[in-house]
Amino acid sequence: MAIFLNEDSKIIVQGMTGAEGTKHTRRMLASGANVVGGVNARKAGQSADFSDVKDGLTLPVFGTVAEAMKETGADVSVLFVPPKFAKDAAIEAIDAGIPLAVVITEGIPVHDTAFFWAHACATGNTTRIIGPNCPGVISPGKSNAGIIPADITGPGRIGLVSKSGTLTYQMMYELSDIGFSTAVGIGGDPIIGTTHIDALAAFEADPQTEVIVMIGEIGGDAEERAAAYIAEHVTKPVVGYVAGFTAPEGKTMGHAGAIVSGSSGTAQAKKEALEAAGVKVGKTPSETAELARQIVAAKA
Repeated sequence: MAIFLNEDSKIIVQGMTGAEGTKHTRRMLASGANVVGGVNARKAGQSADFSDVKDGLTLPVFGTVAEAMKETGADVSVLFVPPKFAKDAAIEAIDAGIPLAVVITEGIPVHDTAFFWAHACATGNTTRIIGPNCPGVISPGKSNAGIIPADITGPGRIGLVSKSGTLTYQMMYELSDIGFSTAVGIGGDPIIGTTHIDALAAFEADPQTEVIVMIGEIGGDAEERAAAYIAEHVTKPVVGYVAGFTAPEGKTMGHAGAIVSGSSGTAQAKKEALEAAGVKVGKTPSETAELARQIVAAKA
């Protein structure tokens, strides 16, 4: 088992023929992901050569997401689309009813994200959105949708949800000997689709996942809301880390959502909320990994 993505997932790439889309499609294919095509209205009917990954492999380019889904049975789209076109690309994926849209793009205007997220809600939430400004989702040994390196770790019993891409990679490396059911990078923008709570609920229901690692960062109240959800609904052990203890007040740090205003959104406040919900919180990523390791060892 895994969450959101498994060995049966069929992936299309919106923006596959661009530089970033091509590079990461190649990496997804090399990791064993079942990428079945791309979408680019200006290059519809053409094909893209990936024979350097697999002998003779070419992937069709479709004019629309709906056409790609009809022809390939795709149920996942990964968006490598420039920020000014990302809103329209996301809306196209939502209107086509694709079950999962992973929006990698960084720098999408917040009002554009708000628009396509509201559109997803208004049309019945048939499309789960991960991102934007995220590394994607990987179920090691099964599939990989996004830019997460596939060779850091293998399949295992830990579920990981993280705002930070680089901390996702570090945590996967620190616990690579145990392995992961799924790692989800939800992104650090002020408005995102899939939240900590969404991933926590999915990991709680996933039989493969025994321990959950949750990485947050300063800004907003997502971690406090996740803590309240954990206290009420999560029975599996959760280990947490909050990035940004040394961030100065009022300065945006890295992600657009990582800004502290007064006492709101501080790392300390988030840490206290999580600990009050029974979550063990590490002071560093390495300490957090060690806490998770201890829990896995105790369950063995």
